Amino acid sequence: MTISHNKRYYLNMRAVSLIIIVLALGSCAITPAPKTEVFTVDIKSPHVDLGEFEAQFDTLLGMGKIRKQSVKVVYYPKDDVVCLQYRNNLMGYNQFWSRRGRMGYSSALFQYNDDYSNRILARNEKKSSKKYGIYGGYLVWQQTSFFIQAKASMKMEIGYTFKDNSPYFTITQLPAEYIDELHTDNNRTSDQIIIYFTRAQAAELEALFESEIIGEYYTPPVLDVPSADFFAEDVPQKNTAADSDDY
Repeated sequence: MTISHNKRYYLNMRAVSLIIIVLALGSCAITPAPKTEVFTVDIKSPHVDLGEFEAQFDTLLGMGKIRKQSVKVVYYPKDDVVCLQYRNNLMGYNQFWSRRGRMGYSSALFQYNDDYSNRILARNEKKSSKKYGIYGGYLVWQQTSFFIQAKASMKMEIGYTFKDNSPYFTITQLPAEYIDELHTDNNRTSDQIIIYFTRAQAAELEALFESEIIGEYYTPPVLDVPSADFFAEDVPQKNTAADSDDY
């Protein structure tokens, strides 16, 4: 049984297409996903107050309502991180932002304001809570001083959502898992918490992230620049008396 020229051509092209698809899927499989920054902070290290701002949080019983409360902002020069301190559902939280995260926040707020001005914020947009990026952070949480102080790396999504027909810029603090290798009874996972901002409130936090006080306390790291190799022949020779007479 012979195969016509057209049919043979069709089969060859189909085989080539399948090979291209397989290679494309394979390349996607081996391409690593972007990694968020991971860092730790010593909460007992020296720090300085930057100020406070107001934002909204979900109410204790939920029901779609939000309430306004103050958030304290503190700077830790040793680690160059800014900490947002607040209480939610009877738990105290210390949410740490690195310099990279703070820059990401400013960029996200700029994009949000642009989308707001152009009226392209969608009420039903999927994944709007992380539209403007995901950044690595560090979290320390504790109910009172008598309870265990949990700490762990975590991620923060920056995006927006609508509440009562009004858009809010948001930071979603994703759950963090604290693991005590010696006492497993102390293991715990933090709640997922959303911080809701009006544009004015978000601008207040950006101003604190860029506070002049940070510049007064921050010391840029000293770069270890290797010295150049030394060669005797590279050293310029001094002029002799005869050379000087030529001028």
